[in-house]
Amino acid sequence: MEVEKQLQIIKSNVAEIISEEELVKKLKKKRHLRIKLGIDPSGSEIHLGFSVVLRKLRQLQDLGHTAVIIVGDFTGMIGDPTGLSKTRPKLSREQIKKNMAKYKEQILRILNPEHTEFTYNSEWLGSLTMFDFIELASKYTVARILERDDFSQRLKQGIPVYMHEIIYPLCQGYDSVAIKADIELGGTDQKFNLLVGRELMREFNLEPQVVMTLPILEGTDGVRKMSKSFGNYIGITEPPAEMFGKIMSIPDELIIKYFELTTDAFPHRIEEYRTALREGSINPRDVKFELAKTIVRMYHSARAAQKAADDFERTFKKKGVPKHIKEYISKKKEMGIVDLLVESGLMHSRSEAKRKIREGAIDIDGKSVKDIGLKIKLQKPIIIKAGKHRFLKVKSR
Repeated sequence: MEVEKQLQIIKSNVAEIISEEELVKKLKKKRHLRIKLGIDPSGSEIHLGFSVVLRKLRQLQDLGHTAVIIVGDFTGMIGDPTGLSKTRPKLSREQIKKNMAKYKEQILRILNPEHTEFTYNSEWLGSLTMFDFIELASKYTVARILERDDFSQRLKQGIPVYMHEIIYPLCQGYDSVAIKADIELGGTDQKFNLLVGRELMREFNLEPQVVMTLPILEGTDGVRKMSKSFGNYIGITEPPAEMFGKIMSIPDELIIKYFELTTDAFPHRIEEYRTALREGSINPRDVKFELAKTIVRMYHSARAAQKAADDFERTFKKKGVPKHIKEYISKKKEMGIVDLLVESGLMHSRSEAKRKIREGAIDIDGKSVKDIGLKIKLQKPIIIKAGKHRFLKVKSR
């Protein structure tokens, strides 16, 4: 494919390329480029927010390039401080290995396995001697590291910044040196780390990688970035009905962004939706309905998408309960409502469960729950409704 055509495809829905001129030079060499994506598998489930960068990586694979997934089994034990106002909890190698087994299967739902390499950064970072690390550290200044917004804000507020956090960008940057990356992808919040890799490659007399950042996708709350820790995520392996319901709950102003960043819908179709929404000639709910069907089809099947759509219509037009809802079987005959919401997976944390109960977002068998200390008897099955679109049948053994 001609370089201009490749560039047009690559630039679609990208926030920034540093630099486009260098990217063109790499493309003109007409060789397979090595596209780096680093991940520290802090959980076991991939959500639509993470799919944004994976979809761009697949696009690059389809142009003939190679995806190199760097699994941060070394950096995960440090913890990426990006965007945090406190020190991130460190992961053990056992946690990382367990999480990665599930991550890999999900990643390969999007990427082409034949053009994907998986490698672990402990292979090179774990073998560095203290002498090697001193040499690496000499190639970047403390002042530049502390330019990071999260570090500078923490220092202003008197919140500690630990030494292991300062070395994180160096370690991630050295990954680019180790694999001789041509391009590195990441969210806009990763720009600093990606640029460190670019500078370190120069220091090691390598052609610097091109940095390509992708927009951050807001979660179902429409405010914060999609994250499991915020409870606003849509997992790509979630059951069709649950996935459909969550997508229908996103704010109307995010419909087009979700279409652009998370679906395979044709660009001209997205433009038609954008124009119709702007002119008010279409109901946003109808466009969101098509968005939900599209995403469910992508990760399940056309049949599953239609079934989820029919179920949604029946449930929310007739105010009923879906025919097909997820089940949770408890070993206990009685549980506190907070424990039940967390253990069943409806809520990610006890604090989220308590907040949702206080907001009046939890119903049991059609009755609103407001007491966070409520004990639930499970002698017979119950139906829990969380928010507008999530249902769960709970019963005991």
